[in-house]
Amino acid sequence: MFIEAPNSIINKSTKEVFEFLTDLKNFEQLMPENIDKFEVINENRFLFALKGMPEIVLERKKQTEFSQLILGAASEKLPFTLKADIKSLEETKSEVVLSFTGEFNAMMAMMIKSPITNFMGTLSGNLAKV
Repeated sequence: MFIEAPNSIINKSTKEVFEFLTDLKNFEQLMPENIDKFEVINENRFLFALKGMPEIVLERKKQTEFSQLILGAASEKLPFTLKADIKSLEETKSEVVLSFTGEFNAMMAMMIKSPITNFMGTLSGNLAKV
């Protein structure tokens, strides 16, 4: 399953956006209003839970300075990644594309597609406001 959020245009340099995203505690600002729990575990992992949903632990998998951050599920039960691609538009303007990739059976994919699409849209929208 692949879901791409609408592009976010941010009035900050790629360096500023990258540094914001790589400081994992900042993801709390991007979360939806129905967040039930958010906790930074260490510099490479954080945990979050939306109301009525199980806790999810994300960990930093890979990063390319000023252009990309890839977070992935810490659990092998639900293998997925959340990727942020950062592109410079001008010296102080960047574009960020958030994408979700996961390997799920057809039934699970059908159940989670809509909530994940909404979640990605919220992350993208809140990132544009930062």
